[in-house]
Amino acid sequence: MALLELQGIVQRYGTHTVVDGVGFAIETGAIACLLGPSGCGKTTLLRCIAGFEDIVAGEIRVQGRTVTTAGRRVPPEKRQIGMVFQDYALFPHLTVAANVGFGLAALASEQRQRRVGELLTTVGLAGQGGKYPHELSGGQQQRVALARALAPQPQLLLLDEPFSNLDVGLRERLSLEVRDILKSQNITAVLVTHDQHEAFAMADEIGVMAAGIIQQWDSPYRLYHQPVNRFVADFVGQGVFIAGTVLDERRVQVELGVLESRVPLECSLGCGNCGRGCGVEVLLRPDDIVHDDRSDLLAEVRLKAFRGAEILYTLKLASGVEVLSLVPSHHNHAIGEQIGIRLDIDHVVAFRTPPPPFPSGARRVAIQR
Repeated sequence: MALLELQGIVQRYGTHTVVDGVGFAIETGAIACLLGPSGCGKTTLLRCIAGFEDIVAGEIRVQGRTVTTAGRRVPPEKRQIGMVFQDYALFPHLTVAANVGFGLAALASEQRQRRVGELLTTVGLAGQGGKYPHELSGGQQQRVALARALAPQPQLLLLDEPFSNLDVGLRERLSLEVRDILKSQNITAVLVTHDQHEAFAMADEIGVMAAGIIQQWDSPYRLYHQPVNRFVADFVGQGVFIAGTVLDERRVQVELGVLESRVPLECSLGCGNCGRGCGVEVLLRPDDIVHDDRSDLLAEVRLKAFRGAEILYTLKLASGVEVLSLVPSHHNHAIGEQIGIRLDIDHVVAFRTPPPPFPSGARRVAIQR
């Protein structure tokens, strides 16, 4: 049985639909993520799961127990759900230990102290219980917020943009550490973020949202390498689209040569396998284009971004189309230099080229036969 189940969730503010028919299930011990741009409905959906908001339609179940339906919801404090907020929401007048133990009033003093001590050790803050929140760094405050949410031993933990107030380096490191903590405690969690690096670092499965709809629910690997539509392809990872023509169900011709796929070439728009001669846009990731000094295929270095172990090159092809290539940084080439490249693609991601728009001002003429 899934620990968390959502079926057909709809939420509106007035006439504006924010969440539109969302459904998914999360197994015990899994970490899931709702990933999407601002305004896509992910935080509203999280608040519905927490019990802070009503829904217009659908059903939310936790451990098989219905906690929300249209017009009825179990109060947040009776759901056995913990929550970590974006701004940490720590009590500034309470010590770290008192913050962590805030939800443990029902326990005897000795039990409460033991539980607080265990959690502070778990989150790497052993011996810090006597300090106040303002005496801690942002990363330490986030650990306190996490420990406080875990203290009552919730069935489910919700995290709302938990690392957005931290610098990039700390954000990535802490997201990995929090994942380890949750896995060690076998905690089921749902993370909301707009940052794909956080999502990839923490989550076992990710739902990419746009316009209140989950566009794709999948593993990080499949989201990156096998996006189901153009939005997911654009939002997840880096990449560019180049024009191509389908040769058969496993091959497509592009400027750089013939691409061969291990699985049948699929086009979007729900029209099944692309037929011969079908125009498509092919997604090329930076890791699909490999630097190769022995290759006769050349591209001009237009831009370069040094990333330590790697350099992200923007390369101009003979047609003028620009693509990206991630290259080990010991291959340090100058702007304007021609370098050899080759393609290394296992699965061709291609979307049907949309038809040109009907010319403005033109009249549609019905032909009678």
